[in-house]
Amino acid sequence: MSFLYNRAARLLFAIPFGIFGIIHFMMGSDMAGMVPDFIPGGDIWVYLTGLAFLGACVSFVIQQKVQLAATLLALMLLVFAGTIHLPNVLEGSPSAMPNLLKDLSLAGGALILAGKYAGRDTDDHTDELYP
Repeated sequence: MSFLYNRAARLLFAIPFGIFGIIHFMMGSDMAGMVPDFIPGGDIWVYLTGLAFLGACVSFVIQQKVQLAATLLALMLLVFAGTIHLPNVLEGSPSAMPNLLKDLSLAGGALILAGKYAGRDTDDHTDELYP
């Protein structure tokens, strides 16, 4: 029965990242303003982030390179927390604290998932063996 919980948790964690990725492609130019001024390239970073979100989602769903994808996702979310959300919190933006906490929580979840797949060969998998 625990494999059903593990599968559900993995898929419920993956789906929002797929949606985030699609949103980044649909609203890229609108989201470019979120890229800090000290980072050149605006739009390109939004699209790269969308691609990273989609890649993580696919990795989690098909259970391939999960540890790597989850670790990189956590790193990216922590960078966002430190470079986008924390400065906004310090400036007093009302929406910044929930976004900071969201990214920190998602990074923690990604690290938990990475830990579950640490050292596992996910090329040969089943949900019973690889939750």
